[in-house]
Amino acid sequence: MFKKLFGKTPVQVWVIKQIDQDLLHLCGQAELDHAARRKQVLAELARGEYRGPVRMAGGGLVFNAQLFAALIPLDDLTLTDGGQARWQDRLWRVSQVPQRCWSYEGPLIVEPASHLGGSGLVSSEDVSGIRSRIDPDTPTPPGSVTFRADNELETPDPFGKRRAFRSPVRPRGHH
Repeated sequence: MFKKLFGKTPVQVWVIKQIDQDLLHLCGQAELDHAARRKQVLAELARGEYRGPVRMAGGGLVFNAQLFAALIPLDDLTLTDGGQARWQDRLWRVSQVPQRCWSYEGPLIVEPASHLGGSGLVSSEDVSGIRSRIDPDTPTPPGSVTFRADNELETPDPFGKRRAFRSPVRPRGHH
């Protein structure tokens, strides 16, 4: 109650990682727990000048505001049932940004979420720049790669037959 009276209530926001022509890459909700008064934080948000900590909802991870394209007060953006958002008197498509991308500093791309068992769009890192620098003439190692469990270091019988382990014979010394 005292926080509310003295203007120190944290500001709840939507976190936007990237803004494309008709698409918002949405990380989710967060809280701006700032030492400044609520009115001042809202004014900084309106000018796009907020530079404080951003505490993500759910896990409590804290990021620097500069990692994000926009921090929007909850009341200023409305999500629709059709996977869209209304913001700035405009309708936007929305792509969900997974946690692994929240601190990513490059561009994001969009993929359909249907391959993940859901619907809508999901954002991921754009690695096309890395792929374009790979030399297509680089030889690839022969054979195939087999993936195993972390704790499986060897095949059950790498030599074809199980060898009995013998301890070395030590001569008995004189006591």
